[in-house]
Amino acid sequence: MAADYTTGVSDQAYPSGPGLRPTTAVGAFVGRDESAFARACDPQVFDWLDHVKAAAGCSHPIRLSGEVATIDRATGRLLASVSTADLPDGEIYKPCGNRRHAVCPSCARTYQRDAYQLVRAGLAGGKGVPATVAQHPAVFATFTAPSFGPVHTQRADRAGRPIPCRPRRQPDLCPHGVDIRCHQLHADDAPTLGTPLCLDCYDHHAQVVWNHCAPELWRRTTIAITRHIRARARALGLPWIVQVTDSGKVRRVPPVKLSFGKVAEMQRRGVVHYHAVVRLDGVDPHHPDAVIPPPAAFGVDDLAAAIAHAAATVAFTTRPHPVGPAGWRITWGDPDKGIDVRPVNADGDITDSRVAGYLAKYATKSTEATGHVSRRLDGDTIDLYANEHGTHPERLIDACWTLGGHRDWQQLRRWAHMLGFGGHFLTKSRRYSVTFRLLRDARIIWRRTETGHEYPDQQNDDTTLIIGLLSYVASGWRTTGDALLANTAAAMARERAEAARDELLAAA
Repeated sequence: MAADYTTGVSDQAYPSGPGLRPTTAVGAFVGRDESAFARACDPQVFDWLDHVKAAAGCSHPIRLSGEVATIDRATGRLLASVSTADLPDGEIYKPCGNRRHAVCPSCARTYQRDAYQLVRAGLAGGKGVPATVAQHPAVFATFTAPSFGPVHTQRADRAGRPIPCRPRRQPDLCPHGVDIRCHQLHADDAPTLGTPLCLDCYDHHAQVVWNHCAPELWRRTTIAITRHIRARARALGLPWIVQVTDSGKVRRVPPVKLSFGKVAEMQRRGVVHYHAVVRLDGVDPHHPDAVIPPPAAFGVDDLAAAIAHAAATVAFTTRPHPVGPAGWRITWGDPDKGIDVRPVNADGDITDSRVAGYLAKYATKSTEATGHVSRRLDGDTIDLYANEHGTHPERLIDACWTLGGHRDWQQLRRWAHMLGFGGHFLTKSRRYSVTFRLLRDARIIWRRTETGHEYPDQQNDDTTLIIGLLSYVASGWRTTGDALLANTAAAMARERAEAARDELLAAA
């Protein structure tokens, strides 16, 4: 089935031109079926489909106009020039590249596949990462936030059987007179799941501050894990590595390094928690950037102990605020319940493929789990989403806006649409794996090799210079008919590719 093309139409007036129904009034509506029929009857429809192929599945493609020039670096002579005026619609269509599945399913699918390859390469090798990383000690760790008040949740007994949310024999009244008992077995899609049992008792201010400080808490945690690993190396009597820098300076470094890749997941209660793959690497004195196995004395247990120690001890207090004069204490959740560390191995339940798929899935999500989806908010739109006496997400947004009114906390207003969290949803250490850019460049080269098309920027980068004189025109498809045809063609192409992949797997 095609993507949601009805939301990807440009808000500009529908233009007239070849294959389009002329319009005279600004904002005049061209019927979806009629405009699609007009485009399909255009003799150049296949040229147009080939032209928009790169962005065919995108919900909100970016349209650019101008020209692309190829210049000789040595002489400055113009070798070639391509103007968008000579292309269909006079524009170039570029995918929006949004990672959020709720905004653009097509671009999010591409991002998810790249994230899968990035995470898995750090566990199994490939994509330029040596295959020996599969033998390095690695764990899959989950770091959760502390409690800010009781919420509706799913519980199970020791045998794994579901039990009621919060059963009590006698009424359990909070200070606001609300009975916070709950005898229900919540389903996975229950709308009340993750909402506070009493909205007035819940500490919304502390939660948005915790979201805002979560990246700093993670940074301090990685430092604590590294220090614990170094202390373990000293206890084992392992010698430090002597390295000589490019400037000739001699330095001593520990024989083991920490590498990680992590994603942030927004829970239904509106607070982030981290899923991380943490790996131990050795140090090559002659090649500092090389990825080699750590000393044999180190194992998965040493890494798990370092993570558990850091999660239990790392904490800090924020700067003061008029709402919280003493600041807020930022820590991870209960070490016995909030931290889960499991070894990654090829034979157990936690394999590299499952971990990579799990992390890639959450890399394309944001605040959808809380029921809130919006872009960045400002003074004109904040009243549409914030209400100090409203729903749980509305109170969280209001807390961001209220606390962000202080000059030292202005960033909370900037990230109010993210419930205070301003970090990246997928990050990694430099040595862990490849980068998104390398994966995208490899995909571009593969597509050009597959199609056999010639591109101006395929010339020698040492002798030529590509200059794009392009300007932004609009976002979204020109008409709903264009969106219908482009997204349908992309859906059919995906179906053929999946069928071909299934046949290859069956033949193998």
